Amino acid sequence: MKALVLAAGKGTRLRPLTNTVPKHLLPVGDRPILFRVLDYIIDAGIEEIGIVVSPDSGPCIEEALGNWQQSRARVTFILQAEPKGLAHAVQVAQGFVGDSPFLMLLGDNLVEDGVTGFLDDFRASRFDASVVLKEVEDPRAFGVAEVDSSGKVIYMVEKPKEPKSNLAIIGVYIFTPKIHRAIAGIEPSWRGELEITDAIQRLLEMGGQIKSHLLKGWWLDIGSNDGLLKANRVILDASAESDIRGKVDRQTRLEGSVQIGEQAELENSRVQGPALIAAGCRITNSTIKPFTNIRAGTTIEDSTIEGSLILENCRLSGIGSLTDSIVGRNAVLTGQRGSPKMLRLYVGDDCEVDLS
Repeated sequence: MKALVLAAGKGTRLRPLTNTVPKHLLPVGDRPILFRVLDYIIDAGIEEIGIVVSPDSGPCIEEALGNWQQSRARVTFILQAEPKGLAHAVQVAQGFVGDSPFLMLLGDNLVEDGVTGFLDDFRASRFDASVVLKEVEDPRAFGVAEVDSSGKVIYMVEKPKEPKSNLAIIGVYIFTPKIHRAIAGIEPSWRGELEITDAIQRLLEMGGQIKSHLLKGWWLDIGSNDGLLKANRVILDASAESDIRGKVDRQTRLEGSVQIGEQAELENSRVQGPALIAAGCRITNSTIKPFTNIRAGTTIEDSTIEGSLILENCRLSGIGSLTDSIVGRNAVLTGQRGSPKMLRLYVGDDCEVDLS
């Protein structure tokens, strides 16, 4: 079996961050989202991976994976020149997958416990495809599946106004080669895209048998700023263990699970876990509250940060209370020391913001 990862999306809901970096390379915990998706595939024993990229995202993703692919798996990059839908991505990847069954994952979605159980479940069956479903409160925003009492899919529709079930399709699929004929039999939707939901429904109409797998654990769709912050909260909480590799002075207090990278330095500060402070950071006279992820090379002084993602090589000084925020690479934020004002910001790469 091969694997196909879709990583061609523009990430418009994550701007301004995605003006300079593909959303799939934004960090969740200590690694980019895409690396975590690829870990799922490796853990499931699949070593041939195709990554569908766009002209914009391709060069960045290829560079990021340069060392990874040499030691972990055989990676093929597949260009989707225009964003014409998930089924179109399968079309452009047909030369890679050939006559092999394949696992397909969205490169900006994470699921608890990976995909090994899902694959094992499919391999023990004789179905033509399988999809992972998740119960959601409002299924109108998703592709929705109806299943019978045995879990077999009987109908599928994209974003219905009146859903007949609360089972959302979350972007984890297994297909046999029959999906290619199904895709060839569909037309673009009102969005001008070839919808994978329409292709699966077409496969049903062709007599295909489609299995469902109900996800009981968490599912993270990291397509927005709030989604990225939520993903960091969940991953930091799930990997809650202390690992202190940097230098922490006697005036600094560490509480709960705190991870501090090599060559990081903490002086006269307080860190409440779960929290992650990456290599080479310098934290002085500051309070780092739970669910904060500070990436490598960042300096924070005289500030209080909570539930936020601070990317590489930033400098924050005199920020009274920054909460539920995202700060892009190389950004500089300055404020007035001791200011009680609570701030929530989304700041892009290389910005300078004076809050004093």
